[in-house]
Amino acid sequence: MVQPRGVCPAAGYWRAASGIIDSHRMPYFTRLILFLFCLAALVESRKPKRRRWTGQLELPKPSHLYKKNLDVTKIHKGKPQPLLRVEDHDFSMRPAFGGPAIPVGVDVQVESLDSISEVDMDFTMTLYLRHYWKDERLAFPSTNNKSMTFDGRLVKKIWVPDVFFVHSKRSFTHDTTTDNIMLRVFPDGHVLYSMRITVTAMCNMDFSHFPLDSQTCSLELESYAYTDEDLMLYWKNGDESLKTDEKISLSQFLIQKFHTTSRLAFYSSTGWYNRLYINFTLRRHIFFFLLQTYFPATLMVMLSWVSFWIDRRAVPARVSLGITTVLTMSTIITGVNASMPRVSYIKAVDIYLWVSFVFVFLSVLEYAAVNYLTTVQERKERKLREKFPCTCGMLPSRTMMLDGSYTESEANSLAGYPRSHILTEEERQDKIVVHLAVSNESNSSRKKGLLKGQMGLRIFQNTHAIDKYSRLIFPASYIFFNLIYWSVFS
Repeated sequence: MVQPRGVCPAAGYWRAASGIIDSHRMPYFTRLILFLFCLAALVESRKPKRRRWTGQLELPKPSHLYKKNLDVTKIHKGKPQPLLRVEDHDFSMRPAFGGPAIPVGVDVQVESLDSISEVDMDFTMTLYLRHYWKDERLAFPSTNNKSMTFDGRLVKKIWVPDVFFVHSKRSFTHDTTTDNIMLRVFPDGHVLYSMRITVTAMCNMDFSHFPLDSQTCSLELESYAYTDEDLMLYWKNGDESLKTDEKISLSQFLIQKFHTTSRLAFYSSTGWYNRLYINFTLRRHIFFFLLQTYFPATLMVMLSWVSFWIDRRAVPARVSLGITTVLTMSTIITGVNASMPRVSYIKAVDIYLWVSFVFVFLSVLEYAAVNYLTTVQERKERKLREKFPCTCGMLPSRTMMLDGSYTESEANSLAGYPRSHILTEEERQDKIVVHLAVSNESNSSRKKGLLKGQMGLRIFQNTHAIDKYSRLIFPASYIFFNLIYWSVFS
């Protein structure tokens, strides 16, 4: 007997039916019922098997290769009830709305002081800002009195203080790898709200003693919307509320101290607000400016003094040296002012550089005076040679003594000529008569009377004496200026 195609996969049912009833003798209705029965058995056999609920949780059998603790957060006996009833309250209003001001404590931990900019007059600081307050709407029952910690997603659903940084230029909350925000709620409703912030704020600097200066900057915190009648902002632990990292350091400054203060700020349109201050004092390192500014300027001044030892007739050497030192000083002054704000007052470094520039410029003027007097002297000697032709065998110049009846300008034209070559003529009474005498022929009383006039005449005629006096006057004056400068600004 051949089994019908698609009738029933259960061979037992088919054999039983074929052994009892002959297919040719079975009525048509009976065969139809048997076909439907086999079809229902086939559908039932392909359905997935379901296990009967016994009232106990079936756990996987532990393996000797991997053991994992039971995660109790996945066991829910019914609908879970949230511990923080955030949806039951209106957190758009502050805690105890309509009552006294809510106290909000603040403490700060400074992570780093990133940069100080003199040009922009600001500073950049990274810190951990923490707020402490109590909101009874967030209280929850707890048997072990443990707090719950949340990330920044809960902050958008509850009330938090609206503290901002006064006089800030830029600020942001760090978000790597997630928002650096932490919210910790205690069973009695106390809240700790912490965030990591980098802020760039303004700092009013006084550069009158730059670079021998100290600067005091402040980071100011204040509530934006709530006055002192609604929110009382205060330092939670006084001066201990501000903590700093001992490794904080700056390239140009020495951090002397951090301290906190608080006061009320008044706005004519809105009222009084509590304001907190983070104050820190910076002392500038002077060694960098000694190497880059003071030492080069001093060396340029000393280099300008070298011209006093160069022959006055070496015009190219002395002029080029003077111009070089002047241009170098101008470059130093320009470089220092390029890295500074354009303030309208004089800085300490400006005083030093400009006085040094004046010394360099005076050395150039000194050679200009020497060169001019040398030219005048040579012109007079040329006229004198044309007036009194000289003969061979002229003796060196000797000290000249003038008769009081003749003018000094007339006597200067005869300076340096020996007595043997001065002729006296009766027909020329109006001409200059100069008596030259050897020093041993003069008596002591006459020497004393002509000592001052003789010295002034030598200085005027011998321009090399100006260089001799400059070798002493210029260094002494510059040393005296340095003593006064460093005693005042140090």
